[in-house]
Amino acid sequence: MSHSPTPLPPSLAQRYPVLIVASTLGQEGSIVTHSAQDVVRALHDHELDVELTASLADAEIAFRAGPAYSCVILGWGLCEQDLDKALQVIRLIRQRTAQLPIMLGMSQAHQSRVPLEFVENIDGFIWLPEDSPEFIAGRIAAAASRYLDTILPPFFGALVNFADTHEYSWHTPGHTGGTAFMKTAVGRSFLDFYGEQMLRSDLSVSVGELGSLNDHSGPVAAAESYAARVFGADYTFFSVGGSSASNQMVLHSAVTDGDAVLVDRNCHKSLNYALNQSGAVPLYLRPRRNARGLIGPVPQSELTPEAVARKLAESPLARDKQARPVLAVLTNSTYDGLCYNVQTTTRELSKSVDRIHYDEAWYAYARFNALYEGRYGMHRGERHADDATVTVTHSTHKLLAALSQASMIHIRSGKVPVKPALFNEAFMMHTSTSPQYSIIASIDVSAKMMDDAGEYLTDESIGEAIAFRQAMVRLGNEMRLRDTTDWWFGVWQPDEVDGVPFADLDPLVLHRGDAWVLKPAAKWHGFGDLGADYCMLDPIKVTVLTPGQTLEGAMQDSGIPAPLVSSFLSSRGIVVEKTEPYSILLLFSVGVTKGKWGSLVAGLMEFKNHYDDNTSLEQVMPDLVASHAERYAGMGLRDLAEEMHQEMLASQLLHNMDAAFSLLPDPVASPRATYARLVKGEIEQIAVRDMQDRTVAVQIVPYPPGIPLMMPGEKAGADKRAIVDYLLAMELFDGRFPGFGHDNHGIEVERDAQGGITYRVYVVKQ
Repeated sequence: MSHSPTPLPPSLAQRYPVLIVASTLGQEGSIVTHSAQDVVRALHDHELDVELTASLADAEIAFRAGPAYSCVILGWGLCEQDLDKALQVIRLIRQRTAQLPIMLGMSQAHQSRVPLEFVENIDGFIWLPEDSPEFIAGRIAAAASRYLDTILPPFFGALVNFADTHEYSWHTPGHTGGTAFMKTAVGRSFLDFYGEQMLRSDLSVSVGELGSLNDHSGPVAAAESYAARVFGADYTFFSVGGSSASNQMVLHSAVTDGDAVLVDRNCHKSLNYALNQSGAVPLYLRPRRNARGLIGPVPQSELTPEAVARKLAESPLARDKQARPVLAVLTNSTYDGLCYNVQTTTRELSKSVDRIHYDEAWYAYARFNALYEGRYGMHRGERHADDATVTVTHSTHKLLAALSQASMIHIRSGKVPVKPALFNEAFMMHTSTSPQYSIIASIDVSAKMMDDAGEYLTDESIGEAIAFRQAMVRLGNEMRLRDTTDWWFGVWQPDEVDGVPFADLDPLVLHRGDAWVLKPAAKWHGFGDLGADYCMLDPIKVTVLTPGQTLEGAMQDSGIPAPLVSSFLSSRGIVVEKTEPYSILLLFSVGVTKGKWGSLVAGLMEFKNHYDDNTSLEQVMPDLVASHAERYAGMGLRDLAEEMHQEMLASQLLHNMDAAFSLLPDPVASPRATYARLVKGEIEQIAVRDMQDRTVAVQIVPYPPGIPLMMPGEKAGADKRAIVDYLLAMELFDGRFPGFGHDNHGIEVERDAQGGITYRVYVVKQ
């Protein structure tokens, strides 16, 4: 009988077979073989399925494919034939499922001494045929049961066991476990699509056994405490509104009307909405962007007490020039994968603020691999008594295994002690009283996955990213050896490490953090001197470069704009994360496999072949031509690439983009005051071409990457004309190339009868 509060129900436990790895199972007539076969039959009597494999290599393949086993039996006769391989299999099991019981199957024929490293990493021995098959099967079944009772984390375990009781519900939601959907044809389709299990586990806060996300009680509280331990926080809060809601909770917990806040200008728009809601006065920290438009870090020179004091003194919105900012906000890692030395930034900012918030939406995995140590908010390094209180938000679903909108807030008390009950007041302003339980469960499961196998999972992602990066370089090298005039896609990364060309490096070298540091003298990154150890490129965020622009940002006579490549890949079922004018961002999350990135390489190669042949668009992108036949009929792929490139040259789109994001518009009013005028209707919509010297009423945020170009209450004067010119260049491009339009939040697109477009924006009435 299980004593676990969250045992694995039998319906799920039966999916975890026992894996037996032994060569004797295929030998007829042997007493040991007969005994082993009797053990297998006895395991079936315990309702345990068995998988058999006769080699260590097959065992490794099976375990890499999926570690869902309840126990592993390794035949010692097989192990002693190749001790190194056997230890490799055991280490793999321990990396992926540290608590999975491993037993060595022995017999009198095995007289050799079992080495210490084996004994230290197994959970017991079984002796064939000395002990009876029933006794051996009972031992295996008991070990399997104990292990299976540890699999489920607190909240998910409680949810699974509650749903397994099949009770009638007399509470919300109204579909009552899915039965309401069965009453109509469309409802039945919904039920069949999502499955009864998901709907039966869609429950209400009325179910006391599951606790409450709003009160942080019961299994929810246990799950949050567990996640805090796993992620290195003093306190952790689960959020079901994504990191957008989590960011707003953090700011609302620390900022009130008129407070000055240091904000990374390249922060996510959710933080800018939080500035609006809280009434903060933003003091912007200006990050660097390189010549290719990639988002860099805020340099340390922007974080010094002198720089902070200067920003406060120069702000026309700050009333009290002597008041300390109450909070500093940095994005870590940046959208393009640049990670701060957080111990450095925390020490520097702690001189000026009492609270620091790191938006680590895309970076929840960092704690689980040594490559990232010291470069994430909940780092394992030294904490100081005068450190600021640190908060971190994770968009758990982005790169870990969780459902959309799953997020966590991690808190470490510093100068300002955090009282969870008081923080919960801000939490409640931005959450639902009817949270989706499957999202909560997925956060809980994600924490358990990283606790069980975080190092293995991150190592695997890093390894696949490195393999892809090196494969891309090698392909390019081989093409140029064959034909010096040939072309291939580039990758934004170091050209060499310690004098060894990137393609020739031992992958183990690239599993070290120092291989990815943006060194001051290195030209590849384009950010200049940031300091010796200030910033590192995250290897799993891969930027592929398309021809048309040099690393220094100079435009070339011919090129292939990245939106065309992304559109082509999308038509092949390959969707990238972000597309800039001449670069594509790819994310190597824990779900990436060799097959997945191999398909990407094949897709890029297919594009190259069609480009070189100038294959007709009707053949390679038929949907595009069908939607816009009058524009693209009769064109080849290379023809379209060249037209796009020449348009970018003529409109100076990249030059204006670089200039626009390098400038800070002039603040006229706070975001909150501007929003009040919007609510009162004191705004009007005008064409973007007329917006110079007008105060915008809404955020203008080009997507991707979702970073504000202008904030409510700002204007672009004649000296900031590049901001307007950048928007007009995008407007012109969108008009000339239907199907490749930009997504700009805060901009509405007006179309005339001839299909021409005009960008329009809301501004405050004069």
